[in-house]
Amino acid sequence: MSTQPRILLVGAGSMGSLHARVIAQSPLATLARVVDGREDVGTGLAERYGASWAPELGDLSDVDAVVIAASTEAHFDLALEVLEQDRPVLVEKPVADGLEKTLEILRRSETRDVPMMCGLLERFNPAVVTARALMDDPKFVTATRHSPYAPRIRTGVSWDLLVHDVDLASLLLGGSPTAVRGVLGQFHPLSVPGAEDVAEAVLSFEGGRVAHVSASRVGQRKIRTMSIHDLDKLIEVDLLRRDVTVYRHVSDQAADAEGRGYRQQTVIEIPELLTAQEPLAAQLEHFVGLIDGTVDAETERRSILPAHSIVEALKNGAEA
Repeated sequence: MSTQPRILLVGAGSMGSLHARVIAQSPLATLARVVDGREDVGTGLAERYGASWAPELGDLSDVDAVVIAASTEAHFDLALEVLEQDRPVLVEKPVADGLEKTLEILRRSETRDVPMMCGLLERFNPAVVTARALMDDPKFVTATRHSPYAPRIRTGVSWDLLVHDVDLASLLLGGSPTAVRGVLGQFHPLSVPGAEDVAEAVLSFEGGRVAHVSASRVGQRKIRTMSIHDLDKLIEVDLLRRDVTVYRHVSDQAADAEGRGYRQQTVIEIPELLTAQEPLAAQLEHFVGLIDGTVDAETERRSILPAHSIVEALKNGAEA
């Protein structure tokens, strides 16, 4: 393999365009080819970044790895085809349209000893990276991911929005939850049957740890917030603005001598972010580490399953 791995990108849509820019601009990789069945769209994106275009995946002997940013329905067949040709693959979330298909892709990756990762991008958000370094022993996590209505979300908010925060909750609180409880709401007249507009989940973890995660596409503004509660501090994260605030309670008392009102003393810390790197660029750097073997492939595979299992359990109305 060359110093800079040659990467093939499948999908020239909105997310594919972002991947193309980041790969082409990175000193760590080369955008070799763009695959998209729409010649005008595919060639347009390929020419913009100095790559070639192809209508189909085809032979992968001239590339080192593949990024799949096609429609979710196409992920399963594409991922298996890439793994059969022994090429590391990054698949946009969700890995496939169904947990059994996701498990099959993970099994194939393990059997053939070919690295894979899922595009759970918020792991690489600078605010999340900083918050994880600041926390000690988190016990309770809350997350809110609300947006104005987007009819393009054909699979509903669980796979489009909620999956990011249940992934973060599982990373912060220690792996797969012992129980998943929640409700889904579908009421927008433009939503297709089965595509939920609201998802609320409560996750229970070992040691009494709890996460409450909320996703909605019927909000009037975009919200991406997370609160991480240690016993002695609260870490508030704004994933949209990419900032972190730490609160430490000191004391509380009545606001006046007659007991009217409330006064609280709290120490507030505004830490510097540990990184300012664009999340997609940080994700690409991690993927290149998988390609060259400096990132452990088995650890990466294991990290993919909890979020997918949680969403599947929520949508099936069952405990994990």
